[in-house]
Amino acid sequence: MTDLKKIIIDGNEVEVDGAMTLIQACEIAGIEVPRFCYHERLSIAGNCRMCLVEVVGGPPKPAASCAMQVRDLRPGPEGQPPVVKTNSPMVKKAREGVMEFLLINHPLDCPICDQGGECDLQDQAMAYGMADSRYNEIKRASTDLDLGPLVATTMTRCISCTRCVRFTTEVAGITQMGQTGRGEDSEITSYLNQTLDSNMQGNIIDLCPVGALTSKPYAFTARPWELTKTETIDVMDAMGANIRVDTKGREVKRILPRNHDGVNEEWISDKTRFVWDGLRRQRLDSPYIRENGKLRPASWPEALGAAASAMKGKKVAGLVGDLASTEAAFALKNLIEGLGGVVECRTDGAKLPAGNRSGYVGTATIEDVDGAQFIQLIGTNPRDEAPVLNARIRKAWANGANIGLVGEAVDLTYDYAHVGTDRAALNSLLGKEYGAVKDAPSVVIVGQGALREADGSAVLGAAMQLAAETNSKLMVLHTAAGRVGAMDVNAVNENGMDGVNAAEVIYNLGADEVEIGEGAFVIYQGSHGDRGAHRADVILPAAAYTEENGLFVNTEGRPQLAMRAGFAPGEAKENWAILRALSAELGATLPYDSLAQLRQAMVAAHPHLAGVDQVAENEWVAVGTGKLGDAAFRNAVSDFYLTNPIARASEVMAELSANAKARGMEKVAAE
Repeated sequence: MTDLKKIIIDGNEVEVDGAMTLIQACEIAGIEVPRFCYHERLSIAGNCRMCLVEVVGGPPKPAASCAMQVRDLRPGPEGQPPVVKTNSPMVKKAREGVMEFLLINHPLDCPICDQGGECDLQDQAMAYGMADSRYNEIKRASTDLDLGPLVATTMTRCISCTRCVRFTTEVAGITQMGQTGRGEDSEITSYLNQTLDSNMQGNIIDLCPVGALTSKPYAFTARPWELTKTETIDVMDAMGANIRVDTKGREVKRILPRNHDGVNEEWISDKTRFVWDGLRRQRLDSPYIRENGKLRPASWPEALGAAASAMKGKKVAGLVGDLASTEAAFALKNLIEGLGGVVECRTDGAKLPAGNRSGYVGTATIEDVDGAQFIQLIGTNPRDEAPVLNARIRKAWANGANIGLVGEAVDLTYDYAHVGTDRAALNSLLGKEYGAVKDAPSVVIVGQGALREADGSAVLGAAMQLAAETNSKLMVLHTAAGRVGAMDVNAVNENGMDGVNAAEVIYNLGADEVEIGEGAFVIYQGSHGDRGAHRADVILPAAAYTEENGLFVNTEGRPQLAMRAGFAPGEAKENWAILRALSAELGATLPYDSLAQLRQAMVAAHPHLAGVDQVAENEWVAVGTGKLGDAAFRNAVSDFYLTNPIARASEVMAELSANAKARGMEKVAAE
C-alpha cells in the first residue's frame, strides 16, 4: 500500500508517494529542477547541489531535493501540507552560487568540445550563471584517463557528479572506476589505470552532463545541429533496443539509445552504439555474376535474368538471414514456396518448434525479469547474447533475486548458483518439490546454444517442463534480430537445414553465419561482402537495416518498426523490392507493388504483427521432453563483437574484439 502525502510545490498542491524524493515530486508537478548528479536509474549521490530547493518551515538553508524524501517534510503549524519553493530568491541565489563553484575549474572548451550543444552545464549556466567570475587563481589540471577505444576523456572538464562511477558499478557490473582524493585533489580515475572491460561502457558518454566523457569514434566529425535524427530499432541482438540514428548527408555518424521502459530502458550495448562505421565498409553496391570462377560487376537486368534462369525448373530453397526484416522473410517465403521450394530461417540448426509461439518465444516479457525472485539460465551467456537484458538480470539480483545457471561458467556481473555444465545438470532440476519458488515471480531463460544440438527439442521440452513445475514464465533468448519475425511468418520447413541442403539452387537472403556446401547454385542477396557473398554465383546488393523501413520482432515477441535513416550506396536496393523484381522476371509476380501492400498481405496472414510495440500473450503448448544427450552446453556467441557482417566490417569492433582476446589470454610472470 502506498503512503500518499499532500505537498504544495510553487503554489500547486500534488499528492505523491511519501517515499518519493522532492525532485521526483517536482517532476510530477510539472516543474523542472536542474541537476547534474541525479539520474532516475542510478543511486542517489547528492553531491552536485544544483537541485537545491527551499523547504518552508524547514532548516534556514536550501535543501538538496534529490536526497530528501517527501515523508521527511514537516506539515504546517495547523497540519497544512508542507510547502516547497523551487524559484524563490533563496533558491536562485543558492543555485547561482553552486554554478559559480562548478565553473571555477571548468575550462572554456565549448568551441572544441564534442558535447557543445548537448551539454547540461552549458544549459544550466545560461539559466544560473553569473555575469562575471570572482576567481583569479590558476585552474586545476587533471590527468586524462585511457578507458579504451570507445570513450575519450578530458578530465579537466569533470565536475565529479560520479554518474560514470555509479553506472559502471551498479548497471554494467564492473568495479574499475572510482573517485580518489579529497577537496581540490579529488578526481575520477580507473583502478590501476585499467581500460574498461564492459560491453555497455558507451552509456557513460550519454550520462556525462559535461564534456569529460565523449565518443572517441565520433569525435570532431559533426555537431548535433548538423545531424538528421531518425528513431528506429537496433538489430545487433534480438532485444530490439530502441535507438536513434543520426546521419549527416548519406553517412551514419552516431547511434544513440531511446528510452523504452519495456525493452532497453535507456541503455544500449557498445556493439549497437559503435557499429556504424561498419555500415560504410565492405559494402555491396552493384550486382555481380560469377564467370569462370571470378565475380564481375553486372547490371540489374543482367543479374536478375541470370538468377531467374538458374531458378527456373530447378529444386530451389531459401535461407533467411539473421538481420532480415519480417517483410523480407515473408516475401522470400511467398516467392520460393510459389516455385515449389522450401525456406528456412533456423540457419544455426536451432530446434525451434514451428507454429508454437510459446516454444520459440516463450511467455515472459523483458519487464518480467525486473521483478523476478528466481531466474534460471539454461545454455546462455546473456552478457554476450543480450547485454541490456543482462543488466536487467543484475538489477533483479541487486533487488534480492536468486539466479541459477546450467551451462558454461562465465562472468555475468552478478552472483549465481552454477548447477552444472551438461544435460544431466538440467535433468537434475526436474521433478523436484519447488514450494516457495512456485509462489514467487520467476523466469526460466533458455539460450540458442542450448537448442542447436541434435537434442535441442528435448532441451526445450525440459526447459518448458521446469517452467511449468516452478510456475515460472519462459523466455527463449534469441541471438538473431530477424529470427522471431521469420518464425512468425512461418519461414520454416519440416526438414530444417536438410531440406535446404538438398536443393539445386539456394537463395541466400543475408545468411552469413552458415556454410553452404559445394554443388548448389547460390544467389546471395545482402548488404556486405561477407561469407555469403564469397560463396555466391549471383550477388544482388541490398540495403542494410538503417537504409530501409522494416518490421522486427524481438525476443519477447514484440513487433517494432525500424525506420530508414539513409539510402543504400550505389545500386543497392531495398530487400523486398529485389524479391518483387525477381518474381516478375520468373513469371511468378508477387501480388504487391509497395511496402504498404506487402505489409497488408503479411498482417492479413499473421494478424498479431499489426500490434506494433505490443507483446501478444502466447498460448502455452508444451514441447515433448525427449531423451536428453550427454554433451555440455555451449553458448551461442563466442565473440560478442563479430556476430554479423556489419560488425565484421567495422574497424572499431575489430579493435574491441582483439582487446577482449588479449585480456582473456593468461598473463606471464613479467606482466
